[in-house]
Amino acid sequence: MDRNDIPPIDQVAKPTRRGLWAGAAALTPLAFAEDADAATPNRSALRRVVDQQKDETVALLQDWIRNPTIAAEGLNIQQGAEYMAQLARDSGFQTVEIVQTDGSPGVWATLDVGAPKTLAVYFMYDVKQFNPAEWSSPPLEARLVDNELGRVMVGRGTVNQKGPEIAFLAALRALRAAGRQPPVNIVLVCEGEEEIGSPHFHQIVRRPDIMARLQNSVGVFIPSAWQDPTTGGVSVNLGAKGIVELELIASGESWGRGPTRDIHSSTKAMVDAPVWRLVRALDTLTTEDGNTPAIDGWFENVRPLTTRERELIAQGARNTSETDWKQRNGVSHFIDDLPWAQALERLASQPTVNIEGLVAGYTGPGGMTILPSRGVAKIDLRLVPNQTRAEAEAKLRAHLDARGFNDVQVVVGGGYDPTETAEDSAIVQAQLAVYRRAGARATLNPRLAGSWPGAVFTAAPVSLPAGQFGLGHGSGAHAPNEYFLIDSNNSRVQGLSGAVMGFIDIMYELAR
Repeated sequence: MDRNDIPPIDQVAKPTRRGLWAGAAALTPLAFAEDADAATPNRSALRRVVDQQKDETVALLQDWIRNPTIAAEGLNIQQGAEYMAQLARDSGFQTVEIVQTDGSPGVWATLDVGAPKTLAVYFMYDVKQFNPAEWSSPPLEARLVDNELGRVMVGRGTVNQKGPEIAFLAALRALRAAGRQPPVNIVLVCEGEEEIGSPHFHQIVRRPDIMARLQNSVGVFIPSAWQDPTTGGVSVNLGAKGIVELELIASGESWGRGPTRDIHSSTKAMVDAPVWRLVRALDTLTTEDGNTPAIDGWFENVRPLTTRERELIAQGARNTSETDWKQRNGVSHFIDDLPWAQALERLASQPTVNIEGLVAGYTGPGGMTILPSRGVAKIDLRLVPNQTRAEAEAKLRAHLDARGFNDVQVVVGGGYDPTETAEDSAIVQAQLAVYRRAGARATLNPRLAGSWPGAVFTAAPVSLPAGQFGLGHGSGAHAPNEYFLIDSNNSRVQGLSGAVMGFIDIMYELAR
């Protein structure tokens, strides 16, 4: 799942590994602005259990980080599914099944307590690739590190999404240890291909028996940890952009011109260059400044922002800091030097064509004076309502063909449509209630600029409201030094125990 903010990690502490089920002293709970009539019964007793289990929860997360599934590299595909299935069993799910697909397997599980209502929860357990040389500590060590926020765990997958997911499972474990059943039934669906665009997840969700259980749910969320590290505020997203991940490939073999293998660069005087052909094709995809898609017919189905969406964006601009965002992301200017509110409107409303990477020829030290036979551009297309993945793929192909680039290959890796969820849906209103009692200022956001496979849930035939939920904080997804906050120095921002309690709270809120 995509994130955009990447705060730094500064001071490195020695790693700490504590024993499972260690009887640690309970931490002082962070200040919670709870209503007297909070929906969670005897909440203080549950918090004591959560604190007592905290060392085990930390150790579980560390172990999961040390056992990655990386779909893009084909790493630990079956093992990752088996690991996820065991986590579900250990957390009290009564039925757990590894579901085979045409790609990587997934997992689905049910916890049926006979409650009137059912909550669906989505997990991804694959993570992005990493370069250890770019990290301040080894990305699979899951080291505990002290920084200005408190104590964090650094590692690939800590916030995207294993930290929040372990916190959700810890909520179920705490309820069981306290002698309670969850107040709602749980349907859990998990995949190991989210980071390559979820190409086969629909095969899990739309299996008739799984889909029937999902359709009886009040809604679905992916556990998250998106509190602002300074204010503790959080966005409740009413949707997310869709995405198509693909490669454009130009080669002498498919073009019929240029070399079919790398040759000496002196021959450029008489031989065509496939890499230049790729560059020319890429140049047609956007306006000259690179900021607006120029693919034929790209905007014909784009839905403009509604009046309500513009109101929500304006409110969000007032409640957030442009300076903090720019500092966290290393940005000094927005497109066209737009002011903060207009930049946020553009973020929510505009589809994009982005070059993730360009690969061609020799890229090592010094030069190699070759004429490469092949060039590859890694592209992502972000989509807004009412665009679809199928439409985007067809229009890209037609655009290239119309300009004579029939030989440039379009190889789609994965993707999904945009999502939309109603503001008055139970899943959104429950989030707002829990955030309010936690003292976390919640801002409704029309659309997450990142993407997740929520369209598998929100679109027919499943047709569920869907979103993200979670107290706590983490950052650096897809980047070096990814982290998840364990112990917070800021009373407005929850650490691990507060995140666990948030998941208990939302279950009780949805049960009302």
